[in-house]
Amino acid sequence: MSARKSVSVLGLGPMGQATVKILLAAGVDVTVWNRTPGKAEALAELGAKPAATAAEAVAANDTILLSLIHYDAMYGVLEHADLAGKTVVNLSSDSPANTSKGAGWVLDRGARFLTGAYMTQSDDIQHPVSRMYVSGPGALHQELQDLLELLCPTEYLGEDYGIAQLYYQANLAMFHAFLISLEQAVAMIERSGGDVDRFMALRENEPQSLKDFSYFFVEAAKQGGWGDLANLKMMHAGAQHVIDASEEAGVDAEITKTIQQYYQRALDASEQAGRVVPVHQIFSRNG
Repeated sequence: MSARKSVSVLGLGPMGQATVKILLAAGVDVTVWNRTPGKAEALAELGAKPAATAAEAVAANDTILLSLIHYDAMYGVLEHADLAGKTVVNLSSDSPANTSKGAGWVLDRGARFLTGAYMTQSDDIQHPVSRMYVSGPGALHQELQDLLELLCPTEYLGEDYGIAQLYYQANLAMFHAFLISLEQAVAMIERSGGDVDRFMALRENEPQSLKDFSYFFVEAAKQGGWGDLANLKMMHAGAQHVIDASEEAGVDAEITKTIQQYYQRALDASEQAGRVVPVHQIFSRNG
């Protein structure tokens, strides 16, 4: 790579566009390609170089950043490109197994491979808490670290190509549950005549509380899981109270009903086993 860095970015959804804009602002020469050309043309106005085909974009630079909907999309995008001697950094989201499969496919075509997963506030890549989880060869991460950290700080997680996606998807499991529950909470407040801003003010200290809860429950999970029968019954009853409050306000409570089912399954399993079976173990039994 020359002193003036140059890369190709393939895939110009929200994350791909954000990636390109940051790289251009940092003085990187960026070649772009997208299946539909309109997005590439818009970025060309900012200084990016549109490529007519994915193969042309790959040929333009030694380092290729992919920002696609999933790993399966990579095969169609790169099938006609010459990957020999290239470095592919796939920033797409997928499962650890699909990531490892994709790494093998790229390596078989003579390229080097690194997994990157944005842990960001939506497409705000440079938010103060944004991070990129990275896995693959450590030496390759070190080689590309300066480039990748133009985007956001990296957290290198190890040689296993799939490990970055494991931690990323685990974070998303929490995020999806949090976000949909927040939507339910806001609907409850609004439909019941409450003040959403007041509700948010009451949550001012929640980040620290959630952090403390997280450490507490993770330590319990390492010992098999949290709670005795009284705790499980309390949580089951507490979920019912949320269901009642939601339905009284005319708000869908299906997400809380699903949560309550896990407490019920833990209670049923505990009765069958003659010992406490925490919810953590119920999740593990699904594997």
